[in-house]
Amino acid sequence: MKRINENNLMIIAGEVSGDLHGAHLIKEILKMNPAVRIFGIGGDKMQAAGMQAAYHINKMAFLGLTEVIKHLPFIKRVQKDLISIIKEKNIKEVVLIDYPGFNLNFARKLKKFDIKIFYYISPQIWAWGAGRIKKIKKLVSKMIIVFPFEKEFYSKAGVDVEFVGHPLMEQIENYSLLSKEMFFHQYDLDSSKDILLILPGSRKNEVDNLLPETLKAAKKICREFNLQTVVAGSENIDAESYSRHQNEFEFKLITGKTYDLMNLAKFGIIKSGTSTLEAGLFQLPMIVIYKTSAITYLIFKRLVKVNNIGMVNIILGEEVVPELIQKDVNAKTIFEESKKILSDTVLYNQIKDKLGRIKTLLGSSGASRKAASIILLGMNES
Repeated sequence: MKRINENNLMIIAGEVSGDLHGAHLIKEILKMNPAVRIFGIGGDKMQAAGMQAAYHINKMAFLGLTEVIKHLPFIKRVQKDLISIIKEKNIKEVVLIDYPGFNLNFARKLKKFDIKIFYYISPQIWAWGAGRIKKIKKLVSKMIIVFPFEKEFYSKAGVDVEFVGHPLMEQIENYSLLSKEMFFHQYDLDSSKDILLILPGSRKNEVDNLLPETLKAAKKICREFNLQTVVAGSENIDAESYSRHQNEFEFKLITGKTYDLMNLAKFGIIKSGTSTLEAGLFQLPMIVIYKTSAITYLIFKRLVKVNNIGMVNIILGEEVVPELIQKDVNAKTIFEESKKILSDTVLYNQIKDKLGRIKTLLGSSGASRKAASIILLGMNES
């Protein structure tokens, strides 16, 4: 027998990348079943796709243990509000998108409400070890994964898992890139210089931590290699977080055109995360940077089981692009590592060639459509 309000669904994303993937997922769900009503947490893209958001992702941008502790009262309030929506709307299925710190904790709270939980875009269990996979087995009804090598981890642990491919493949394929001439003209860039692209993250504290040293390095890199600095702004961070550095450093801030920038740039300095994978799909040679609080990093070092933090390096199984972590995220080291690549044409082209393998490893496109089918089938079975 079908239940009342069977078309209500909750989706939770907490980051910019999750908002993008969530928006594509929502579009595919609504194409297949326009009667579904979607509630939860998302950004501008998920709301534009059809979600009724209780909270915007820009309220959820916590990074590191100390940030989470500081925001605990707010986190508890968010969870309480989401549970109220679940009860009010008689929601029986919840889709969690990445964002494991919040989402796995929330999944535990949902356990007593007999909610079917789909997890789309897995927490990096292969990095965090067995503890997290045990928790997932208890809490998650279906894992919908985007990296082929994740399937073995879940299958061995007895988790119901399905590989759909990575949604970035379809997002990049469906994106209309501008020509170099049009892009340079539109953003008043110097056509005699290639682009040095900086992506300092999608959270304000990441930008505050990473941008000053990166811009110092960029000044020297541009002078030595005849480049111009472009910072790819995040849409959920106020422009002042970037522009206050323009008195000291010369750079162009461009928001909402990250794929065009990755396609046209000569080199990237990119904060560890989804952006490194996107840049890899454009075969952009880069340096991966990561910096968090000392306490969070100490815990991270004790728990994490992989040698690399850059997703491109993890997928390729070797350190193809350099990774600078914590104290190494300084102007001197960033400049030196960049110079090694930019001054060596053979090395530069080797990096491009190796990054070209990522597309093959990620499989075919259509991840959002496949994930939507799995979720809708699960809703019909409830």
